Amino acid sequence: MSDPNVHRPEWDFERAEPPFGGRAMRLGPRTGAQELGATLYEIDPGGAIAPYHLHHGNEELLLVLSGTPRLRTPDGVRALEPGAVVAFPRGPAGAHRVFNTADEATRIVIVSTMNFPEVAEHLDTGTWLAATGPREGRAFPAGSDVPLMESVERSARASAERDAGD
Repeated sequence: MSDPNVHRPEWDFERAEPPFGGRAMRLGPRTGAQELGATLYEIDPGGAIAPYHLHHGNEELLLVLSGTPRLRTPDGVRALEPGAVVAFPRGPAGAHRVFNTADEATRIVIVSTMNFPEVAEHLDTGTWLAATGPREGRAFPAGSDVPLMESVERSARASAERDAGD
């Protein structure tokens, strides 16, 4: 395998339909990175890379290569220019969404730590994500969550019932 090149990308996946609209090349796995994730995104006009979200376990850093993406954070929405670099710390202060309202595609690179398990939140819907690996995990839509001890007690009862027959 040759070294990946952001100027000659070999796209790993494409999401053509809204609300996404763009393509991505996962640089971290292509370079053998173990503790850092990095992805090149090309975002089509009207597209986005993810919902407004935050991470509890990982920090991210955005670098704008071309175009003028828009960035939503807790401070509001602003346009970014080529060369802009923005960090997203863990937790509520790092909430973000990157999208493109321009007439041309924009390219960005997102670099992140790769700590698992990871919990992320989609803030506009109240959905929680529990990730056990880079592409593995479960989503918990708003209203599907229960208090911790209620869940533990439910599981303990199920275990006791299952083990009662042995």
